[in-house]
Amino acid sequence: MLLAALLLVDLANGTLDAARGLCWAGLSLLLLAVLVPPRVTAGEGWLATRGVWRTRSVRTDLLVTVRLVGGVTPRLLLRDARGATVWINPRALVTDPALWRQVERGARMAQRRRVLRGGAWLLAELGRRAAEHRPRAPRPGSAPP
Repeated sequence: MLLAALLLVDLANGTLDAARGLCWAGLSLLLLAVLVPPRVTAGEGWLATRGVWRTRSVRTDLLVTVRLVGGVTPRLLLRDARGATVWINPRALVTDPALWRQVERGARMAQRRRVLRGGAWLLAELGRRAAEHRPRAPRPGSAPP
């Protein structure tokens, strides 16, 4: 939609040419890449993120390291024994119980296999935060909010 709006404004002003059209297309693609968050999916023993241009996946049952990289938006870096890496927002794991269960199950398998060398404490902390975030069932006899 941004590309169409930019092209229409440029066309209405009579300043649209091939170079400006390519410039607007490049700007629109760059904005799309920055603003579209990656989609995170998981299954039995794997986790994948799908961005605008590519999909990355790791084997959670073969995790080697888990690191938290700080900054304005903290990211979780997962690396498996095959050398594959995935960057994920830790909030995605904390707020999605089904996703967290898949990652936790795979990480426990990696610990049992003695493959996980770093970041077990970080996964335990994320598990604690996920448990705190989970909505609690109302007590019997209490009024709904």
